[in-house]
Amino acid sequence: MNIKILSANANLYSTKRLVEAAKARKHDVEIINHAKCDIVIEKKNPVIIYKGQKLDHTDAIIPRIGASVTFYGTAVVRQFEMLRVFTTTESQALVRSRDKLRSLQILSRAGLGLPKTVFTNYSKNVKEIVDQAGGAPVIIKLLEGTQGIGVILVESRKAAESVIEAFNNLQARVIVQEFIKEAGGADIRAFIVDGQVVGAMKRQGKEGEFRSNLHRGGTASVIKLTDEEETAALKAAKAMGLGIAGVDMLQSDRGPLILEVNSSPGLEGIETATGKDIANTIIKYIERNV
Repeated sequence: MNIKILSANANLYSTKRLVEAAKARKHDVEIINHAKCDIVIEKKNPVIIYKGQKLDHTDAIIPRIGASVTFYGTAVVRQFEMLRVFTTTESQALVRSRDKLRSLQILSRAGLGLPKTVFTNYSKNVKEIVDQAGGAPVIIKLLEGTQGIGVILVESRKAAESVIEAFNNLQARVIVQEFIKEAGGADIRAFIVDGQVVGAMKRQGKEGEFRSNLHRGGTASVIKLTDEEETAALKAAKAMGLGIAGVDMLQSDRGPLILEVNSSPGLEGIETATGKDIANTIIKYIERNV
């Protein structure tokens, strides 16, 4: 089978592991920088050009699309879909997952637990926004933020109002969420492949840090999900239409609360914490579908 990994950086841990896993299972594998692909569109003849060559004979792709190139990366995935190539992440699911607000609306409609979230069109009534989110402290997030960047914990009402006003004046769109104190600066990531939880870890923020992202200095340890947490994670991935997903949840007094569903979850943290060969599981997922 011919597998192409859409990745802008061949040296990333996740990319290298997927290459190793594909080769170990005797597949041909190639890394394609999606940002450098050319798309040719004409009647019933979709074409993808890479390094001057037409990309033919592809059985499956594994999109590893960075947030900064979501628009173009999604267009490349869509072109492969037009060629009837199997993709581990469908283009529309990728678009949905990258839109934080749309994702929360989809998860809400699916009946999943969420931190109470407020979004407005640069409202001047910032006091009411803080109240609607449950009062201070609150979390303020840039809609375009990733890996914990653009996420702020604001302890007091006055400070929250000032931060929201500052973002509004900059025309930067934010969401305001309730702060889940009992989570203790930790969250859970459940790694989903093909409708199954294949690994789960608890990420703990470093001392004095409410963000648990590993990129922000957090630590990860293996965790066994409760039945409620596993059901929530699987339901979230299904609602987003993702065959591969990293579902981030908070443990709260009212059950698991979904923070985000990541369509390009990294492998390093989950494989290190669990000791599981997640890359191999992804290749087997492709084999079942091609």
